[in-house]
Amino acid sequence: MSVSVGDRELPVGVGAAAGVAAWVLSYLCTYLVASGDIQNSLFGRVLEAAEIGVWQAVGWVFFNAHFVNTVVDLGFFGGGATNAIGGENGFTPLLYVVPPLLLLVAGLAVGRYVGASDLDTADAALSGVTVVLGYGLLSVVGVFLFATENVTPDLVTGVLLAGVVYPVVFGAVGAVVASLTGGSSAESSSPQL
Repeated sequence: MSVSVGDRELPVGVGAAAGVAAWVLSYLCTYLVASGDIQNSLFGRVLEAAEIGVWQAVGWVFFNAHFVNTVVDLGFFGGGATNAIGGENGFTPLLYVVPPLLLLVAGLAVGRYVGASDLDTADAALSGVTVVLGYGLLSVVGVFLFATENVTPDLVTGVLLAGVVYPVVFGAVGAVVASLTGGSSAESSSPQL
């Protein structure tokens, strides 16, 4: 499915699907890295006692990988914002690379799908931006899905940074890379002498 914007055709269906795939794969990679440590820690036992799923705690780490803080509100005892990546007891900082890398791949896939090598850079970038449709939607859902009574990903940065800025920037860059690295269809269809 594509949508016409002026004289441009935007691949919204493919972009949304690529965005969803990038989001799900980013979460799964985070789950593979973080879930075991969370389950086997004192923190995991506290989560279990509070009836908070490990999948939700992994969601907090997933948003942390987008530089979105986890907001903790302990009422009378205070609270604050935290990030579980890096530091002495944090998860590997390599988690910061996962969302951008998968969004670049998503943008590259969209760019290849539309034949971005035949487009100018702006049109290629615009096609890559369509990954925001899937990634942004799941980021908004994720902010609420991973929220508990006292702990939640920060709403504003979760929506704006993880849901909009990341997919727009990295999706566009991926599609531009597709336009710069792919041969034009005219070149690939002409016989080589």
